[in-house]
Amino acid sequence: MMSAFWCHLLPAIKLYLLGLKVLLLQLLNGPLRLPVMPRQDGNVAIVTGGGRGIGYEVARHLVRLGAHVIIGGRDEQEGLAAVRRICEHYKEAKAGVMLVPEGRTEDGFEQHFGVNYLGHFLLTWLLLDTLKDSGKSGHVSRVVNVSSSAHCIGQIRLNDLNSRQSYSSHAAYCQSKLAQVLFSFHLHQEMQSGGFQVSSCAVDPGMVDTALYRHLWTPLHLAQSVIARLLFRTPEEGATTVLSAALSPALEGDCGGGYWANGCREMTTPLTFDPQLQVSLWEISLQLLNLH
Repeated sequence: MMSAFWCHLLPAIKLYLLGLKVLLLQLLNGPLRLPVMPRQDGNVAIVTGGGRGIGYEVARHLVRLGAHVIIGGRDEQEGLAAVRRICEHYKEAKAGVMLVPEGRTEDGFEQHFGVNYLGHFLLTWLLLDTLKDSGKSGHVSRVVNVSSSAHCIGQIRLNDLNSRQSYSSHAAYCQSKLAQVLFSFHLHQEMQSGGFQVSSCAVDPGMVDTALYRHLWTPLHLAQSVIARLLFRTPEEGATTVLSAALSPALEGDCGGGYWANGCREMTTPLTFDPQLQVSLWEISLQLLNLH
């Protein structure tokens, strides 16, 4: 009984303490402002979760710069068929979820793992040939995964990625964000070693005032709704790091990849650089999605 209690409580404590740390650092860093970016006429961008929040601001700015933007929506219960539909149209993906109650997508995957990680893995895989063909020297194709500082307290349980043995929404969320970073790093290495003009990175937009926090415990959600308006970044500010990673001319070629937060490249935990863990997660993901 006590073990199960700590299994649920400890990840929550870690995540909320991390959130407090991130918020303090964010306030010390001050507001983020996007520098002038080059026009994107003729380029195509797929923005998951582009209907609201950070995704909307990213899509809006890309349109202003002349890009053709395809927006994927949000449906926590829907399966991976939406990802396949967008690929069929191009040749709906999903936004992120956080702390949702235990549940499964229609494909049977735990929601954080399925929506935050597997959906984006599948979208990237199905478009990989197009990304390779589109990238050229001086103008690489870019994959930008919106992760979170929560990845640094996440654990990957390769034998229980769907959290069936024990479920904690906090632990499941952190695991999904760590999976995104591992995937981003491995994809970038694969593309570079293969000589393809494709880069992949993970970004952390920070603490942003969006609907992502709606599943917080009720007392915390009430407090968060007040604090967010005063101290969190706006969705437009949150989109700055995403747009910089996607558009900055300084990140072409070998300068791409990595993990970005507060507008600059940051180091992550040693676990994210574990080559065996990267490969194992990659292979298991292919198996789960029947992509072999």
